[in-house]
Amino acid sequence: MEQIINLDAILFPADGRSPSLVLLMISPMTTTHHASYTQNPSRMPHPEVHMDYIDETLGSRAWKYQLVEALDGMNRKFTCPYIIFYPVVSRDDMPFPINKTIQAMQGQTFDEGHAWRGNIVVAKYRDNPFTSMMDISMADFPILKNYLQMHGSPGQV
Repeated sequence: MEQIINLDAILFPADGRSPSLVLLMISPMTTTHHASYTQNPSRMPHPEVHMDYIDETLGSRAWKYQLVEALDGMNRKFTCPYIIFYPVVSRDDMPFPINKTIQAMQGQTFDEGHAWRGNIVVAKYRDNPFTSMMDISMADFPILKNYLQMHGSPGQV
């Protein structure tokens, strides 16, 4: 029987605190709506553990993800791309607060209409985001900062 594992991920807190490393729990899984990425996913990350105000009754349906396979202007994809988890369903159906940490990184380019909202969790993977996640480190922070400065949220719905 497969065990629950924990991997390092980076948390971008919505309240403006500095990004930090957190443990991302990954459990064996059966099926989910995120299974469309792969034919036979075997593991499910649980970023919702680090997301304030998220509807905990929905499990993985309360968050979505965005893959970061390259930065703008790169000719090749990252060997180990990133997966950004963001909340989409709050427990009270109100919008999540704007992520002040990312807002500060974006500076004058901040666009409220495309703001990242809530706590954002970023992990790293090798081949498939749901079967080959790996530890991330703060050495990955400059790459993620570059991406987040130039890209708004894919949306809350």
